[in-house]
Amino acid sequence: MTNEERLAAYDAFAADVRAELAELVDRMDELRAKDKVKSATYRQLFATRITLKDIDRRLSERGL
Repeated sequence: MTNEERLAAYDAFAADVRAELAELVDRMDELRAKDKVKSATYRQLFATRITLKDIDRRLSERGL
């Protein structure tokens, strides 16, 4: 794998993480609107959001 291919793979990964995070936030907003913030689904999404936000932060710190 060339350096250009590796960078493209990292860029694609970063875009995927950010898209998944946006979708997840939308799903959480829908559950919040239905007053389901104590549901198991909401709690799972919350945990996933924390993980994705940390990955996004690390990518951003490195310019990706």
